[in-house]
Amino acid sequence: SPDMEIVSSLNPDYVLSPNSLQSDLEPKYEAAGLSSIFLDLKSVEGMYDSIESLGEKFGRQEQAQALVDEYQAYMADYTSQHGDKSSPKVLILMGLPGSYIVATESSYVGNLVKLAGGENVYGDGDGKDFLNANTEDMLTKSPDIILRAAHALPDEVKQMFADEFETNDIWKHFSAVQNGKVYDLDPSLFNMSANFRWTEALAELEPLLYGD
Repeated sequence: SPDMEIVSSLNPDYVLSPNSLQSDLEPKYEAAGLSSIFLDLKSVEGMYDSIESLGEKFGRQEQAQALVDEYQAYMADYTSQHGDKSSPKVLILMGLPGSYIVATESSYVGNLVKLAGGENVYGDGDGKDFLNANTEDMLTKSPDIILRAAHALPDEVKQMFADEFETNDIWKHFSAVQNGKVYDLDPSLFNMSANFRWTEALAELEPLLYGD
């Protein structure tokens, strides 16, 4: 909830925001007479597309292209190392204090897992970042690996997941649980919006997905 009065007092030429908040923020920016640009931060690819657009907009094509080239070179190298390995089936849970939802490929965390070569058991969620799914349905998806992420209050969420997996009997029927393939992700790397720490996130996923 940015205070539009304060934002206006800064006299920005443009306000940049993630497009996931566009429907909420755009009318407020317009009412305050502010020019805005909304960026696609739901995926690493979207972030670099947005960087290219900003390069065009602000006459910084060379700087933008350098960042895009870096990204493409990194991914080419990463793919060459893991392209011949089988893709593990992954269930991603996004925790909030007191509850959790399923993260699909359309979310940023899901995008990172896809880039790392994992197969999301809920696919792209038909374009939805997150889904409500019951544990019985999750069990039918037979994930090889379960990844647990936190949207807020990570310590509380980590404890919530620990309690849930300890007390809810159904989890013991998941092969991922039986095989010790349940991992809590670093909340500073796996969050809601794409950022330049994505390479660190892929490095963290590597041993989880491939056992390297």
